[in-house]
Amino acid sequence: MARPKELLEDEPGKKVLLLANEAIARGVLEAGVRLVALYPGTPSSEIGNNLTFMAPEIPDFYFEFSANEKVALEVAGAAAIAGVRSMMVCKGPGLNVAADPFFSLAYVGVRAGMVIVVADDPSMWSSQNENDSRYYALMGNMLMVEPSDPIEARSMLLEAYDFSEEIGIPVLFRTTTRVNHTRAPVEFGPIKPRPKKVEFEKEPFRFVPVPSVARTRHPWLLERIDLAREYSEKSSLNFTVGQGDVGIITSGVSFNYVIEALDILGVEAEVLKLGITHPIPEKMVSDFLRKHETVVIVEELEPFLETHARRLAHLGEISVSIEGKEQGHFPRVFEYSPRIVVGALARIMNCNTPINWSEIDKKIEKLPELPPRPPLLCAGCPHRATYYAIRTATRGKAIYPSDIGCYTLSIAPPLETADILFDMGSSITTACGLAEVTDQDVVATIGDSTFFASGLPGLASAVYNQHRVCLVVLDNRTTAMTGHQPHPGTGMTGMRKQVPPLDIEDACKGLGVKYVKTVEPFDSIADLVKEVREMVKWTRHNHSPAVLISREPCALLTAAERRKTGEFPGRYYVDPEVCNACKRCLNRLSCPAMYMDPETEKAMIDESLCNLCGTCVAVCPQGAIKQEDAK
Repeated sequence: MARPKELLEDEPGKKVLLLANEAIARGVLEAGVRLVALYPGTPSSEIGNNLTFMAPEIPDFYFEFSANEKVALEVAGAAAIAGVRSMMVCKGPGLNVAADPFFSLAYVGVRAGMVIVVADDPSMWSSQNENDSRYYALMGNMLMVEPSDPIEARSMLLEAYDFSEEIGIPVLFRTTTRVNHTRAPVEFGPIKPRPKKVEFEKEPFRFVPVPSVARTRHPWLLERIDLAREYSEKSSLNFTVGQGDVGIITSGVSFNYVIEALDILGVEAEVLKLGITHPIPEKMVSDFLRKHETVVIVEELEPFLETHARRLAHLGEISVSIEGKEQGHFPRVFEYSPRIVVGALARIMNCNTPINWSEIDKKIEKLPELPPRPPLLCAGCPHRATYYAIRTATRGKAIYPSDIGCYTLSIAPPLETADILFDMGSSITTACGLAEVTDQDVVATIGDSTFFASGLPGLASAVYNQHRVCLVVLDNRTTAMTGHQPHPGTGMTGMRKQVPPLDIEDACKGLGVKYVKTVEPFDSIADLVKEVREMVKWTRHNHSPAVLISREPCALLTAAERRKTGEFPGRYYVDPEVCNACKRCLNRLSCPAMYMDPETEKAMIDESLCNLCGTCVAVCPQGAIKQEDAK
């Protein structure tokens, strides 16, 4: 992985092995982008992770971790309207958050180039859904480009900015997980200078879309997309490779699978690779359909290109067999692989595959099963202590709305404190709905970053409508799951500048919450259980929301700080003479640092994994877990 310092080098012609996310960060420099705003989210996280360390070294450049994606799009959109190049970055579900300004921004347009990078996540490796963001380009009438690898990620980004300025609207730059996290040797180009400051030119009857203005902007936008359609027809981003009776239309990472599949099968086909997937080059696609009796459409998720191809074949009265998802050749779910594409092409092209997949499957079935390794909260994670206290205090009988973050892992046994989840911030709002239709106690949990991103409106509504909900804010002082990015409560900006952190307690009190308390989960598990019980009791009697803030730094940050200072608490160990093998420590906490000794069947602690939180000490009813003095 390239270091941020390496991405700053002004050495045109130099080749560096980069992730596509790193190539995009480098492209920001070469495109002369003045401002980038984003909310972190896998699989796009490395873009911001690199830019935040590059930003202080780049003259006349500004980067921020915004409170959420809607904020990020509005910040970046305003900069492009002012006249400087800008970028907004998000993952697929993040564009849903930014949908409101997304459509308005298309109507009013921009004065300088703007690119919206959206990283979809087929197979949902780190997302709550695998929605296909290509439909946003269709609905919003924006040009959309899709790179297939890191080399294209950089080069297409530069072209996207030029075209955005040519037609005056943002460009949607769609990637997927396997593109974002693929490495390739990327050749650096020259770094383009950025303007220092610009003078904002007022044009309210363009940029304030009241109904009378919006009615003039919609026809204008449709004219822009017509220009984009002309550009798509002549763009070098759309091209064909190979020859053959069968034609294949594809885009993005699927192009790589197609090329590999054809090589495995030893067959030939003409492949139309679309780098611009909206608006598609209709004449180019129509001519391609006329040229072949059979055309295969290979694309992950929804039949976006397939629908366009069928429409064009119908309108042009083209006699062609279009093979894709409609016939069941390709699934509409999850990401593809060479195996999936090889199998589909072999069936369609009536050829044999040299790989006996069933034989491979049989060999795999004969292998001994690996122990299951479900995702777990880290050893020493403060969330584990908090969830243990919540479940103990409520005896597992409450309803537990959860949210987006590490703490969603509480869905698994033995914690089992995640009952309902929609999106970021939904813990509070779903708690409100549940509290009004059931007599059960409702204890919602939300992380500190998510609280600032999407929790505040829901809490305001809970106070206003007097909902009987308990909210536990899991404040681990970072945006942990996506790579420890800062947020408004950390006191660190995207420019690596220290600023006063926003206080969660003050925010809750400012919204009118009457019951706000802060605890440190590792101080005393017994006291934490007591605090949860008191909060639940208070909401019952007052029919109003209550907030308990459980504050303890992320275990990974704590471990890093200890390594830095060299100061470690004494190690924890299990006294085998006291342990009676009741397994309570394992069955109630499920800490990955604890295991059963296969000989004695008593609990043991793996020192290499233990993060010295001490939660297990409070859970053990025998007092068998002890701590040595610090050395």
